[in-house]
Amino acid sequence: MARAHLRDLGYRIGNLQPGQYNAITDVAGVKVGHVTIIKDQPQVLRTGVTVILPHSGNITDQNCFGGSHVLNGNGEVTGLSFLNDFGRIHTPIALTGTYSVGAVHEGLVKAEIISDASADFKLPIVAETHDGWLSTGSALAVRPEHVLEALNNCKTGPVAEGNVGGGTGMICHDFKGGVGTASRLPIVDEQTFCVGVYVQANYGRRQRLLLEGIPVGRLLPGEKVPLCRKRGRGSGSIIIVIATNAPLLPHQLKSMARRAGIGLGRVGGLGETSSGDIFLAFSTANILPAWGRGSFNDVRMMQEDLTTPLYDAVVEATEEAIWNALCMAETMQGRQGRMCHAIPLDRLQDIIKHYGGFKLDG
Repeated sequence: MARAHLRDLGYRIGNLQPGQYNAITDVAGVKVGHVTIIKDQPQVLRTGVTVILPHSGNITDQNCFGGSHVLNGNGEVTGLSFLNDFGRIHTPIALTGTYSVGAVHEGLVKAEIISDASADFKLPIVAETHDGWLSTGSALAVRPEHVLEALNNCKTGPVAEGNVGGGTGMICHDFKGGVGTASRLPIVDEQTFCVGVYVQANYGRRQRLLLEGIPVGRLLPGEKVPLCRKRGRGSGSIIIVIATNAPLLPHQLKSMARRAGIGLGRVGGLGETSSGDIFLAFSTANILPAWGRGSFNDVRMMQEDLTTPLYDAVVEATEEAIWNALCMAETMQGRQGRMCHAIPLDRLQDIIKHYGGFKLDG
């Protein structure tokens, strides 16, 4: 059966409507670009890099508010201390494999130098999850030039998912994992906003995998679909990036980022000791001059008592983005002949039907 998004299988998570593309790019101005590296010689490579541009302008000159939350810290995001202290996103956001953080960081710095050689303050945001079970990490395959290529590939509209970019070699709940995205259009005080979520999913144990309470993982044990790591320990990580056009300040965006953990928990993630579960959120509603280039700024914000619909949107979109990563990823053979099987969509459909049928859009 051909790979498909969860909605293409007829199942809808939650109650809110998605945006046009059901992707993080439904937030106006957000762009995503991938470079995927798949080679068998001289070394087996299943890796890559993804870049997210927060808005259509030059993020180095025109910053936006951001926030973060760490559910479990067995992972790395560069630039996180600056983000937490000053609450602003001032670089593209890149996602890659663990061994590639340094090269991707260098690539983003090079891109900033090309964009503005006079700027002397560069703390790029680079997030990682470990793809070393399938890919030869010691090959250091991702190079700075791949980051420049990913930046050039950035675009709005539909986002490639599954075995692409930074998600190429990832594993999720002992099925093939990778990249997934989704969006929601919450209504706040009669205004419609957009919340988009992007995940690089490389976490989780098979037996914990849930679809809105359906114990999918227990119904597809290793005897039916072999475990990717053949241990069932769920080692790995997940990076979740949330974008919105709602006018939120940094402390509100930190609250948004925390809610991604609820969506993750609904799929079966719980922040295992071996997992780096790190969530970022940003808002495109307020554009700020770069560090040192302004004195006072007028900003717009939403009252805290109105933010609950945005939290609903984060939870729903996070859950669906993870499932899209699972549904779009394809079976992959990696180094040392290791096989990582995609979740079988025909069996997934049978399980859903058994537990009460499909939730069709209507």
